[in-house]
This record gives sequence, C-alpha cells and structure tokens, in this order.
Amino acid sequence: MEWYTTLLIGIAILFALFLSGAPIFLAFLFAILVGVYVIIGPAGFPMFANSILDTASTTSLASIPLFILMGELLFRSGTMDVLFDSIDKLVGRIRGRQYVLAVVLSAVFGALSGVAMAVAAMLGRAIMPGMQERGYDRDIAAGLIVGGASLAPIIPPSLLAIIVGSIADVSIAKLLIAGVIPGLVLGGIFLVYVFIRIAMDSSLAPTNVAGEREDVTAGEQAMALVRTLPFVIVIFSVMGFIMLGIATPSESAATGVVGALITAAIYRNLSWQMIWDSMMAAITVSAMILAIMAMSKMFTQLLAFTGATSELVQLVANLGYSPIVMLLIMLAVPFILCMFIDTIAVILLTIPIYQPVVNSLGFDPVWFWLLFLINITLGAITPPFGYTLFAFKAVAPNMTISDVYKATWPFVLLFLAGIAMIIIFPQIATWLPNLVG
Repeated sequence: MEWYTTLLIGIAILFALFLSGAPIFLAFLFAILVGVYVIIGPAGFPMFANSILDTASTTSLASIPLFILMGELLFRSGTMDVLFDSIDKLVGRIRGRQYVLAVVLSAVFGALSGVAMAVAAMLGRAIMPGMQERGYDRDIAAGLIVGGASLAPIIPPSLLAIIVGSIADVSIAKLLIAGVIPGLVLGGIFLVYVFIRIAMDSSLAPTNVAGEREDVTAGEQAMALVRTLPFVIVIFSVMGFIMLGIATPSESAATGVVGALITAAIYRNLSWQMIWDSMMAAITVSAMILAIMAMSKMFTQLLAFTGATSELVQLVANLGYSPIVMLLIMLAVPFILCMFIDTIAVILLTIPIYQPVVNSLGFDPVWFWLLFLINITLGAITPPFGYTLFAFKAVAPNMTISDVYKATWPFVLLFLAGIAMIIIFPQIATWLPNLVG
C-alpha cells in the first residue's frame, strides 16, 4: 500500500471517530493500535509501549500538571474574586469602561489560568449581565468576552504552548515568552476596534460614565492596587524566572504553584480541603493530556515507519510554491479543522505532519509555531464547533448559539488581522525570545 493511501485512511478513521463524539484519547488509541497491527504487526506493540514510557519520562512535560494545579489553586481559593474587584476599582471612568474591563480581565485571568473556556465562562457569568443592564451592546460585549478569553492560550503560562512545543520539539521557554507581545497586541486591537465602533455609534456604550460605578476614593484605589500585588508573586514566579534564565518551564511551573499557595494564604483562603480538591482535578486533567501526547508520539513514529514523513517533505519541495504561499496553506488547514474537531486533536494530527515541512522550508520554529498556536486558538471561537463559544453560551441563556456566532465573527477577523501583522512583522513574536536568549 502506498504511503499516501495509508496516511489518508488513518486520517479518515480519526476524523470519523472525532465526529462521532469519541474521546480524543480513545480515538487515537484505536487508530494507532489498528495501524500498528496492520503496518508493523504484533512486533510493533512493544514500540507502542515504549512510546508511553518515553512520554511519561519526558521531564519537560512535568510543567503541564503543575500549571494546571496552579490554575486550580487560584480559582478554588477564591483569589480570582479579589483580583476582579481590584481591577474593577482601578479602571477609571471612561466611555466604554466595561469593554476595557473585559479585555483587561481576560488578559489577567488568561495569564493566571491559561484556559480559554474557563475565562469565557467566568467572565460571561460575572460581567455580561451587568454590561447589558448598563446599556452596553450585547453583541460587542459577547464578542469581546469570547475574543478576550481566547488570549488565554497565547499569553503565558499556556498549556497549549507547552503541548505544541513538546510535540514540535521547539523550545518551550521561548514559545511561552513569544506569546507575551502578540497577546498584548491582540488585546490592543480589540480595544481600538471597540473605541472606533463607539465613535461611529454612540448608542453602543452608555453616555452616563459617572453612573457606571460607585465613587471610588484615591485611598480605595491605592488599596485595590496593594491587593493585586500578591498576584505579582505568581506572575514573577512563572515568567520572571524563565526570562531571567533562572528556571526552566518545569521549574517555573513548580514555583508558580508555590506562588499560588502563598497568594491563597495571604488572602486567608488556604485550606487542606481546597488543596486536595485542586490536586485531584489537576491529576485527572493531566493524566488525560499526557495519555493523548503518548498517542501522538506513536502517531509520529508510524508516519516515519511508513515513509510518509520523508515523502511529505519531498512533495513540498517539488510543489515549487513560495514559502509564504506554503505558510498560508499550512495555517488554513488547522483553522478549518478546528471548526469541526477539538483543538488538541488538531494539534496531535497536524504537528507530526507539519514538523518536517517547517524544517525544510526554513521557517523560524518559534515564529511558525506561535502562529500555529494563535491559529488553532482562533479555531476554538469559529462556528460551528467552537468549544469556547459553547462555554460562553452555557452562562448566557438569553443568547441563542446563532447570536453568539454573530457576535464572534468580527473578533475572528480581528484575530486574522493580528496574525497578518505577525507574518509581516515577525519581530512581534521573535524579539522578546531572542532578547532573553
């Protein structure tokens, strides 16, 4: 059987399993076990077991359960409520204040959790009702919350960045750092868009700026700023140590957990029950992610065994397309796939195929894989199967799913504009990682 026939059959089986609603882990497990038996025979099963062992013993993946644990500790200890209240007091009385608050909270909570669905659900429940009551435009508010939540996997610490970096064999530390400036740029693009819309149509935001919040004295603002300082411990213990070259991502994830425990203790929300619940939740999610990554490693080995890896590189070389055309094609494929199947499934399906092609085209690996990361993040807010959209819809019962789709499309276009900026000006993604070295 030709390599491309084998590859297409394998991908077709995976697609069918994904669309049937089967868990990603079981879908990959079934497809790989069938592939090993058909392509290699019973002698290939020890290689399959070795893939699981290699994944379980990869030290860089230790950051995954630790970052998940850090996020669980921050959410379950109630410290996020403190941060929410403090930022609310610090954002001044400006036209469209709640829009600004939504973007700032999305960026901060994204940096502390790294999970877009969690941020979308939390902000949808916490600020969406109040925005509508104050007279803010429902569609812009919904789109801004969903779009802002999608900054979470881009701004470090990001679980998706760690997964992409591990599978693509690119520096996880550099990939995490590379997301800082693009995440801030995208947040800025959202705000510029909102303020332009308000300037064009004054009905999109209430005119009574003074009535949007109770009077906050300078002393209360100063106290709000002080109450945010413990979160600096968490942020510095993660990104600070990486950027200073003191710690690896795994080590900084461990210090991030310590920082989360200290922050919870400062706010008097630390308890043994909260720690236990956080650990159990982190273990469950981490085990699932690591099992999926073990399947991905075996998928990569099967591609190499069938000759598909080398043949794909040769095929790309013979196409004769320019690197920029190949880049657009390679970004378009996961963007479309993420409209129909889970983000992690797309990662595991495409990276083993893309990795040798990226190397052969001579792309900067940090730049390309950050573009890839942003692209698949964008896929999570595109209809019809955007999981972040579903998370927001669950806490916005007054909106139909078609309403959420309509509200999100402008922010999908803003994301695409941001991606175009990073393609044209790659320094947006590469400057900070290169500065750190």
